[in-house]
Amino acid sequence: MSRKERECLKAFERVTKGELKLREAAEILGKSYRQCRRKYKRYKKEGDRGLVHAGRGRPSNRRIEPGTREKIIEAYKEKYMGFGPTLAAEKLNRRGYRVDHETLRRWLIAEGILEKRRKRPGHRSWRQRRGHFGELVQMDGSPHDWFESRRDECCLMNMVDDATSRTLSHFEEEETTVGAMKLLWRWIDKYGVPAALYTDRKNVYVPDEKSAERAALRGEQCLTQFGRACKQLGIRIIEAHSPQAKGRVERSNGTYQDRLIKELRLEGISTIEKANELLHGGFIDELNNKFSVEARESSDYHRSPRGYDLKAIFSIEEQRSVTNDWIVRFENNFYQLECRSSRPPAVNFVKVRRYLDGQLHINYRGRDIQYAQLAQRPAPSPPDNRPVQRQKKAHTGPDPSHPWRKSYKRGSVISTGPKS
Repeated sequence: MSRKERECLKAFERVTKGELKLREAAEILGKSYRQCRRKYKRYKKEGDRGLVHAGRGRPSNRRIEPGTREKIIEAYKEKYMGFGPTLAAEKLNRRGYRVDHETLRRWLIAEGILEKRRKRPGHRSWRQRRGHFGELVQMDGSPHDWFESRRDECCLMNMVDDATSRTLSHFEEEETTVGAMKLLWRWIDKYGVPAALYTDRKNVYVPDEKSAERAALRGEQCLTQFGRACKQLGIRIIEAHSPQAKGRVERSNGTYQDRLIKELRLEGISTIEKANELLHGGFIDELNNKFSVEARESSDYHRSPRGYDLKAIFSIEEQRSVTNDWIVRFENNFYQLECRSSRPPAVNFVKVRRYLDGQLHINYRGRDIQYAQLAQRPAPSPPDNRPVQRQKKAHTGPDPSHPWRKSYKRGSVISTGPKS
């Protein structure tokens, strides 16, 4: 008998002797009166054996058949070495090995394959999720050896909704402005324009302190290319001052580093193009179905992208001056613009945009203008070195009515004839 069963036996003996009432025994044992009455009835009928659990000594109905454990351990060693118990249990279940992840964890620890890790307690205060889908989306890049030395290290650009943990990701060579724009564009095409983005302080998203200070002294606002695109879309960028502040996307990066790396290994993928096909071919949807939650509020804070020229917004935009003969210099090349008139341009600057697909567009006064690239730099017109001949004007003196011809005496006129 167990300790609890022995305590129950002592209490029921006192009830039998009349020292306790059954209701008082139930309070002492911490059980309900109904349960205690049922156990006492079985005790009166079967004696001490009636207090022993009926399933003790019998095999469990959920027991694993003999030899199955050895097969599962062998399958894990063969194909899933390094996998966590949760992910390995999912893969094994698809192959027909029905095993719970906690059972597999105990087996792996007993075999010495897996070490028990203790979780350190967190020291940061907990922040409640935002209530609406699209109210706040966290964004981050995760440089890592995603292909396990099958190719060079690359970066996974990742976005996670704060309210639902819904994620969207894309592989790029590095965490660049172009990569961030491509990922945000994908999110907008799928869900809409979010209200705010939560990013770190990398110069891809926000300007560095020195650039911001110099712009503030000039009375201007300093924006990165990504920040300019977000401003045009009405997206507010919130800066995170620590990785823990945007912990949701950091934990999502950890999930990708655990599951995606092993999936790439199983599929034998070693290129970014194939990895992106795997991501958008069902891997992200599977993650969202497994880990996303329902938002507290039903309303969606995403806005429709209608009315926005996303191709022009998600571009590298710079301002360039235009000469009087309608020539613009950009990236050390010269472009002859289509002349709108024979006169010099009314506005002496244009916006040059390099689209994400590589196309170059030149915008003048709100409209794209046709242009032609010049083979070489246009030669300046030769200066005119001829001396300028001024026409001398004959001096005839002042007019007869000029005040100089009048005397200080009233009404008299000074004669201008020759002296005698």
